[in-house]
Amino acid sequence: MRRPAATFLGHSTVRLELADRVVLTDPLLTGGVGPLRRVVPPLDPATWADVDLVLISHQHGDHLHLPSLRRLGRGTRVVVPRGAGTWLRGKGFTRVEELAPGDVLTDGALTVTGVPAHHSGHRWGPRSERGPDALAMGHLLTDGTTTVYAAGDTDVFPEMSDLGPIDLALLPVWGWGTSLGPGHLDPAGAALACALLHPRHAVPVHWGTLAAVGTLTLPRVGPLMRRLLVDPPRDFAAAVAAAGLDTTVLVTAPGSPVAWPPTSSPGGDPA
Repeated sequence: MRRPAATFLGHSTVRLELADRVVLTDPLLTGGVGPLRRVVPPLDPATWADVDLVLISHQHGDHLHLPSLRRLGRGTRVVVPRGAGTWLRGKGFTRVEELAPGDVLTDGALTVTGVPAHHSGHRWGPRSERGPDALAMGHLLTDGTTTVYAAGDTDVFPEMSDLGPIDLALLPVWGWGTSLGPGHLDPAGAALACALLHPRHAVPVHWGTLAAVGTLTLPRVGPLMRRLLVDPPRDFAAAVAAAGLDTTVLVTAPGSPVAWPPTSSPGGDPA
């Protein structure tokens, strides 16, 4: 069995290699979505060419992104929150499955369990009553030895303390603008999540990838936006350290492999 591996592709998209399967979380593979543009280098198509399974945490357009799913192919196995399957099948995708918190699916030796999230699950956001509605969720993935928690978009919730033990937590630490709406984690919130989850390692995601067109050059907004493209994961790491938590934060630039699991020294102990 191949060694577990992770690559942070940007925003909420992580390539996970676990149990001889390749999984993508919330794939956003194009140069942008709506008025947002990718501000880091484009992705090499090789990063998604061999994907076995796609996990969608919720239906917002930067997480359930139809142009990115089309790049993967309409026959790719896509797992969506319960209630979203009919809508996605109507877009021509042929291997769509639904999962709800508490449900379990398997793919070979990989087991995926749906877990709760505190976030709006409606396709068009919390203020719309039109279109598909389904609970937002996170996912626990395990090969029986290693467990990864992909949080999706969420606020802190007390039941996080029941999700462990976790080897790697993929935790959002910001977004794409100068402020956050409800149901999101900022660096302090992500550190509080770590205090409940106690993961061995955490990768900050949902940062540093997207910005609204033109905002980086605006005289007043631009400097703030440029800081928010780089500071949140480092602020998260500092908050985890200040709290004395037993979590190693692996700050990883969008498009880069995660330094996980730690390499072993010649004696066999973690380096």
